[in-house]
Amino acid sequence: MANPVTEEVKTQVDDLIARARAAQAQIADLDQETVDRAVQAVAWASANEKTFTRLAQLGVDESGLGDRAGRPYKRAKIIGILRDCLREKSVGIIEEIPEKGITKYGKPVGVIASLIPTTNPALTPPTVGLYSLKARNATIFAPHPRSKQTTFEMVEVMRAGLKKVGLPEDLFLCIKNPSIPSSQYLMSQVDLSIATGGPAMVKAAYSSGKPTYGVGAGNATMCFDETTAQDIKTAAMNVRLSKTADFGSGCSADGNLVIHDSVYAGMLEALQAEGGYLCSADEKAALTRVLWDDGYHRTIDTIACSAQSIAEKAGFRIPEDRCMLLCEEDNIGPEYHWCREKMAPIIGVFKYSGTYDKALDRLQEIYKVGGRGHSCGIYSFNDEHVHMHAMAMPVSRVMVRQPQSKANSGSLTNGMPMTSSMGCGTWGGNITNENVSLKHYMNVTWVSRPIPEDRPSDEELFGEFYGDESLVL
Repeated sequence: MANPVTEEVKTQVDDLIARARAAQAQIADLDQETVDRAVQAVAWASANEKTFTRLAQLGVDESGLGDRAGRPYKRAKIIGILRDCLREKSVGIIEEIPEKGITKYGKPVGVIASLIPTTNPALTPPTVGLYSLKARNATIFAPHPRSKQTTFEMVEVMRAGLKKVGLPEDLFLCIKNPSIPSSQYLMSQVDLSIATGGPAMVKAAYSSGKPTYGVGAGNATMCFDETTAQDIKTAAMNVRLSKTADFGSGCSADGNLVIHDSVYAGMLEALQAEGGYLCSADEKAALTRVLWDDGYHRTIDTIACSAQSIAEKAGFRIPEDRCMLLCEEDNIGPEYHWCREKMAPIIGVFKYSGTYDKALDRLQEIYKVGGRGHSCGIYSFNDEHVHMHAMAMPVSRVMVRQPQSKANSGSLTNGMPMTSSMGCGTWGGNITNENVSLKHYMNVTWVSRPIPEDRPSDEELFGEFYGDESLVL
């Protein structure tokens, strides 16, 4: 049997679960004010600039992945989740719909397992933990072995926040010696798992036999129609903001650009003004060899690395002021590399001509290769194109004139729920296509009171087919 669960692992995980259940029982009946105060304490402990910067940079140092200078800015995600938490109810009556006679009551789930990706060991614990605490749950974090110390230290910081307000610290616990068997066993014993990470992690969560919210693979693509000409500079800046955040390691970062031929040259020029390096045919071929193996699988040693280091691995050098690599491509399909996900500051650039349905043809071909269910953006001032895009694309999120990796998981300048976990629906093999947020961390009891009969006439219900004798068989 591969990756057997030893008795030692079972004993260690069972102890954590017992502690978590005891702690959760102590807060199951807390009032909303006390819960919200605890959420604020934990948020401040984890998101104050000094602490988060220290731990975010520790995560880069420990794993060797990501941008040490840029990762501390991710603390904005914790602030956004705190905002969303404080605006919602989670105790007692959380919603009333008088016209339907419905009253909803929020209830805890119990103990939650949170699988932490190696690229966000400091960010994911508080983003999951705040929602979990708001719903009066306990959480056990399963770190990635490559960044386990960072996650452990962040959980200790969160526990200090609990202690400050007199709540049991064991509402947040962390596996100290993580492994695949320990994570698998943990997920099989808790009430709910939140799996934020790669496909293997999500598959293991779905195989646990317990409820799971997982995420699908990304291949975020941005389309630029002819109206991009109204503000090419901002369009290019958005690409840079999206693709260079933490060296493009996020599944939401723009990996492909599909650009109308009327603005193609202008966009390439603007992208280079934003720090893009336009690769030659030989440089593109060299990049292909280091980014993917012969089986079209992404190689791990280029993920979340700087543009300079990836270029060096490919055998060429780029100036120090360049922050992303641009490679022009015409071909789309499973036999081609450049329409695939690239978790690095590397972008495939495609052109389209004609009406917007031609752009949609190119986009749909890209999503047949990868990224179904996740995200696809459009930079357009044409509302009809936005509508066509939303109707046609097999994705859960469409970002309009926004940097995708800064926007689709929630932003202070849009209405998307803040999260670090984005469901991709049945397209991506997930049970939800929503941003996983507070409501996903709660059980809800529906109370139904009688209302006046709500029964339309048969003529209204059956429409033109009512009374059609040819259908009476």
